[in-house]
Amino acid sequence: MTGPDAWDTPRQTGVHDDKAVAIHYTDELPAPIVLASGRGHVAQAIIRIARESGVTLVADPELANALIPLEINTLIPESQYEVIASLLVFVRGLKAER
Repeated sequence: MTGPDAWDTPRQTGVHDDKAVAIHYTDELPAPIVLASGRGHVAQAIIRIARESGVTLVADPELANALIPLEINTLIPESQYEVIASLLVFVRGLKAER
């Protein structure tokens, strides 16, 4: 996959407690990397930019919680490979249908 994918995880708590993590993967990388992450207004900006850019958004609060502490440009940890692989396959399927 050659484009970023984002995890859009708004939570209905009444506070700015939403999170977003954007990842990027190419065959040249050993694993996907974190492109952007944030909470509140930063998350909203990530989500807005992703939507404007046609990036697929997938809601997965548990995954967002696991990835949000990672530094930008960090490879995702092996513990998340299985769920990330499933999501990348899902996103590829969506893109193939377009």
